[in-house]
Amino acid sequence: MAAMASTVIFSLPNSAIQTSFLPGTHQLSRFNKKRPFNFVSDKVVSCRASNGNENNEHSSSPNRFDRRDVLVGLGSVYGATNLVSDPFALAAPISAPDLDLCQKATVTSKTAGTIKVACCPPKSAKIIDFKPPKFSKMRYRPAAQLVGPEYLDKFTKAVELMKALPEDDPRSFMQQADVHCAYCNGAYDQVGFPDLELQVHFSWLFFPFHRLYIYFWERILGKLIDDPDFAIPYWNWDTPAGYALPAIYNDPKSPLYDEKRNVNHLPPVLIDLDYAGVDEEISKRDLIKSNLSLMYRQVVTYKTPSLFLGAAYRAGDPPAPGMGSIENVPHTPVHRWVGDPRQTFNEDMGNFYSAARDPVFFAHHANVDRMWPIWKSLPGKKRRDFTTTDWLDASFLFYDENANLVRAKVRDVLDTKPLGYEYQKVDLPWLNTKPAPRRPRQGKGQAKAAETSKTTVISNTFPIVLEKPVRIEVPRPKKSRTKLEKEDEEEVLVLQNIKLDRNVAVKFDVYINEEDGETPTEPADSEFAGSFTNLPRTQHSGGKKLDTKLTLPISDLLEDLDAEGDDSIVVTLVPKLGKGQVSIGNIKIEYVRD
Repeated sequence: MAAMASTVIFSLPNSAIQTSFLPGTHQLSRFNKKRPFNFVSDKVVSCRASNGNENNEHSSSPNRFDRRDVLVGLGSVYGATNLVSDPFALAAPISAPDLDLCQKATVTSKTAGTIKVACCPPKSAKIIDFKPPKFSKMRYRPAAQLVGPEYLDKFTKAVELMKALPEDDPRSFMQQADVHCAYCNGAYDQVGFPDLELQVHFSWLFFPFHRLYIYFWERILGKLIDDPDFAIPYWNWDTPAGYALPAIYNDPKSPLYDEKRNVNHLPPVLIDLDYAGVDEEISKRDLIKSNLSLMYRQVVTYKTPSLFLGAAYRAGDPPAPGMGSIENVPHTPVHRWVGDPRQTFNEDMGNFYSAARDPVFFAHHANVDRMWPIWKSLPGKKRRDFTTTDWLDASFLFYDENANLVRAKVRDVLDTKPLGYEYQKVDLPWLNTKPAPRRPRQGKGQAKAAETSKTTVISNTFPIVLEKPVRIEVPRPKKSRTKLEKEDEEEVLVLQNIKLDRNVAVKFDVYINEEDGETPTEPADSEFAGSFTNLPRTQHSGGKKLDTKLTLPISDLLEDLDAEGDDSIVVTLVPKLGKGQVSIGNIKIEYVRD
């Protein structure tokens, strides 16, 4: 990493402090939300009942709503007159998309302009509600680098057969790849909100959507080889044994191969989980230390559902309220590390519209999925799933192994065991690789930003456009908190109104109490608070910029830096990719207790 230069300091006055004592996520007030109401217009209202139909089949017509859905819509009218007595009346789960209203997505770059991408799925006359099939035994998804010849033969045969299916079969390889394109690249609007994109990234939908996605992909493969016990492999990029792209995906004669990959990152090259578009000069030992420390930070220090799983995203909300820890890093850097920079849009893995065209996508996301039960198994009373129905009843549509269109809800996939699978156990050395301060603390009580030389001090100027490293002194509403207070509320640094074009690759790093002119901080250092990342995706028809936030837990970090008694912290933002392409509207400290 290059040394920081021409750093700018911003100082936030105490009047800028905005403290939030957040209740459970499902209790957040909706006072200022404007929700268009069109649930009832031109729709046929149905009273859902099974009437003895064990499959619980429903029409997939866009002109039919369940009566309860209509009541939710009515809540946005009647609730508006009763906001004081019932401030949460407008909340509602995201609904599965209307396939009849699916539209082409667009991909844009400065060099190639804009192209249209058709990734809508086939339509179906009926929808079946998801019920996990009964399994004769538990399936174990293996680590990809540990599979044997017999397993590999099965896996390659299954993918070969999937690729041989007719292109209009919803189970075919390209149709399955386009599922990701449609859900992630603006092909769907939210049901009832035609001006709002349905997006499964940058929110609490990320983990459950992708769990369902790879589950159905796996079930289709098992059906094609007549093996209901088949389980896909996972790429365990979180541990040194799995740092290289699994060799089973690197045989040009195999259906697991994809020619659109970064040729500089093929085996035996080790992955950099902090990758920002440029290969750093770093020793193998330091790379392993960096990767392990990064995994510790992203899993162990994110202790609440909203920090790990992502921000709340309800019907009528603008997309992208905020990523959880794993979605942000290392999920996005892995995509970028595998994607081919020779391609116009960094296909395949380097762009959401094309990512699932590479078979390694599913091994990558199997490992992402694996992080969810690992996180819940760690000590801490708040390492649990959300309990609000706004999350539990959010739903998606997928085609299953029998080509049935299935509606599944988040509540269906909270645990892998009812789905019939678990993950092969491997060592987790990152659990014992906590980042450490670069040097002992020199003095207490106040951050040293104002004393740093070779800087320009600008007072309270927002938004900040990240063209070069920037420093901001941020006041702390509370200090010297007790152990009980820390267990009750996590102190977090919030970067609000992060704005950028959706089709731009971006990464910037966030340091706390880093001194200007030092060797740049690395993920193995406590001063490294985290990063913000964006993987290019196709633009929604509205063409609006991405507007999101980044929330970083800092309670453990402040302990490590011996800064709990400080009145303020110095936040340093360092653009690594997409310089000048991203702006930040505000920075503050909050306390979350979900």
